[in-house]
Amino acid sequence: MKSLSSVLLFLFAFCLTPFSQAQNCGSGGGATVCLSATGNANNISLSWTISGSISNVQVYRDTDSNPSGRSRLATVSNSTTSYTDTSAVSGTQYWYWIKFTAGGSSYNSGAASATRGTSCNATAVTPYINVNNTWTQSSSATITAGAQVVFGPHPTTGGAWAWSGCGSSGSAREQTVYPSASCNATAVYTNACGASSSQVFSVTVGGSSSGTMRNLTSVQLARLMGAGWNLGNSLEAIGSETAWGNPATTQALINAVKAAGFKTIRIPVSWSQYADANYNISSSWMARVKQVVDYAKNAGFYVIINIHWDGGWMQPTYANQAAVNSRLTKLWTQIANNFKNYDDYLLFAGTNEVMVDGDYGTPTYEYYTVQNSFNQTFVNTVRATGGNNAVRHLVVQGFNTNIDHTISFVSIPSDSASNRLMMEVHYYDPYNFTLNASSNIWQWGANATNSSATETWANETYVNTQFQRMKTRFIDNGVAVILGEFGAISRTNIPGAESYRTYWNQYITRAAYTRGLVPIYWDNGYTANNGMGLFDRYNGAQVYPNLISTIINAAQ
Repeated sequence: MKSLSSVLLFLFAFCLTPFSQAQNCGSGGGATVCLSATGNANNISLSWTISGSISNVQVYRDTDSNPSGRSRLATVSNSTTSYTDTSAVSGTQYWYWIKFTAGGSSYNSGAASATRGTSCNATAVTPYINVNNTWTQSSSATITAGAQVVFGPHPTTGGAWAWSGCGSSGSAREQTVYPSASCNATAVYTNACGASSSQVFSVTVGGSSSGTMRNLTSVQLARLMGAGWNLGNSLEAIGSETAWGNPATTQALINAVKAAGFKTIRIPVSWSQYADANYNISSSWMARVKQVVDYAKNAGFYVIINIHWDGGWMQPTYANQAAVNSRLTKLWTQIANNFKNYDDYLLFAGTNEVMVDGDYGTPTYEYYTVQNSFNQTFVNTVRATGGNNAVRHLVVQGFNTNIDHTISFVSIPSDSASNRLMMEVHYYDPYNFTLNASSNIWQWGANATNSSATETWANETYVNTQFQRMKTRFIDNGVAVILGEFGAISRTNIPGAESYRTYWNQYITRAAYTRGLVPIYWDNGYTANNGMGLFDRYNGAQVYPNLISTIINAAQ
């Protein structure tokens, strides 16, 4: 009697045996043919090896091991070494032989046996597609060129995926692509039993971002732009969009800013860190900027995008002039072409606060003439891309966006379009009140009660004078003016300081707006002490509702 362990070992080995048989050989006439058979859910596969010279090769099958009464399935070439029997009935055991001729006589391989398994049915694929962060049970979508699309078919578990087309590839179930032209992607799903099914996704790249350019001068357009808000420390952050502490921008945030009453949004952008050594901007970053622009357009904003600090490569010196102008041309050609069909609610601003690093003094002739050349390069480059860019409203800057330097040293670029230029300056005076967190200056204006906490300059009269100078020099001569940044830090550690901050912002906004400047508040996203944020960037909630309403009301 066998031991129990021997019996269990035998049974275990039997259960692991596939529905196939080891090679079974037959010889004759100096040749040998060895056959094996393997069954699966869809067929029975035969394979054999040949030693020697054979001819007249035929495949036979029967339902028992006795070759008498067997049936011929096929005659194959002398070099063939495999055959698939798709007519086998599931669950039935079959025996197979290869009959061959060698040395003038007929011989057979050994009999190989296999059973076809139960049928394996393909699994239905359910298409899902994500556009603008919204999943839809659909196999098609219409987008603007370069927008992000995510394919995410179901089932979500089991089996394997294979992709091709429209920028998709590999075996991940979800595929993220950025089509620049209409295309199809095919997903093939193979389930656990080996059956495959496919799903085609169709993406149509349309012109939903295109629009007409109204017959408005830049001065006329500026009167429609109301109070503006900067999406600061986000898309211009060095490292990534979130590297400076703000979350990724969402449609919900942009909607909240619009609902508060702002009409214009300025989106500072860094480009070089997302470009290769030849300054070719990555398609994924271009698509992300486009997505945020579309958020703003969807909300009904006037939108300004620029090349912001971008690592500080725009040094206005003779030594750097040619290289900077070359890079400006390369970057703005790509940016302008990507947005060339957008309407006149989108404006381009060429640069930001160009200066020689560390030199805040009056610019030399070299500095400001080189900086003026950057403005001209920007205008020429955008106009050359054609389409709506031929007449798009363009924003150029004075040296370091300083009002005094701008009035004294700027040259208005020549432009093939008439009355489509704007001049940008920034305003943060007095510095100790607006930006210097270490300063004891926290009161401002005619209502100040403590002379030791108040600057002796840059009061209301100074503000009026500076903005009136901008109006006289530019607006009255057909060049609109953008006050691209202004703001003052909070001092929540000082009781009463917020009232002075609110008054300063109110006065700046009103003084600018009434003279035709477009006031755009600088929000850096930081809402704690010494911050300039107005909204919670995570949920769009108003952190300083009184200050927000004050700015909005001052620009009406």
